[in-house]
Amino acid sequence: MTDAFVEDLRLAHMLADAADSITLDRFRAHDLDIARKVDTTVVTDADTAAEEAIRRTLATARPRDAFHGEESGDSGWGPRRWVIDPIDGTANYARGVPVWATLIALMVEDAAVVSVVSAPALARRWWAVRGGGAFTGKGLLGGRPVHVSPVRWVADSFLSYSSLNGWVESGRGRQFGDLLRAAARTRAFGDFWSYMLVAEGAVDIATEPVLALHDMAALVPIVTEAGGKFTSINGDPGPVGPGALATNGLLHDEVLDTLCEDDETEDSLIIARRALPESH
Repeated sequence: MTDAFVEDLRLAHMLADAADSITLDRFRAHDLDIARKVDTTVVTDADTAAEEAIRRTLATARPRDAFHGEESGDSGWGPRRWVIDPIDGTANYARGVPVWATLIALMVEDAAVVSVVSAPALARRWWAVRGGGAFTGKGLLGGRPVHVSPVRWVADSFLSYSSLNGWVESGRGRQFGDLLRAAARTRAFGDFWSYMLVAEGAVDIATEPVLALHDMAALVPIVTEAGGKFTSINGDPGPVGPGALATNGLLHDEVLDTLCEDDETEDSLIIARRALPESH
């Protein structure tokens, strides 16, 4: 483990523990407060409470660090910034689906160097520190290493995504349809879960066309320290957008070539719908 960030990783686990206690307590609560933000996405009282708890702890433990949260925005300045998504998969959370997680990342300048992804309803957690490998388990002391798959061809791959609509709206519906047809198996696990499965080697490709910094920052170290590659859908490294593409590394160039192909001769919505594969 990289010594420079050992204490930051321990702190990130403590932040995840605190968030887990809040989010699990409110999960499936009969009085859960559910609202819609200006961008029409869902937010709950658990989102805001978990983020505020993390912010308060960081204000004491790392007062010189900046903060970026999905719900409360930015505060502070400087080269070190904590990036928080209190509940990734809030729509799942609000409906009682247990696939959601708190995403915690420390960025130094523009690079994510420490991350924890905690999914308490699944009793799973993943973490990584730059140069120290990626791990999964219930806590820091009981982790086991994870590594991406050795699959070399898209034709043999397992691909996970979030939804089709975003690809159509991004203008790459046909390209994504081509990728779906090319893969051996496709499933819409969605959100953080797709990327953690890439890190574990259970899935070979995970991609989405539109994501924000708080959606991506914590995913990057885990995927890359597991031996994979994480870029935008244009091939730019790191959590910069547009969107995200995570692979085992061996498939990355082939997938990028497919997603970046230009073809304006056919309506992307029609082609994408026709291209959806049958279940395998």
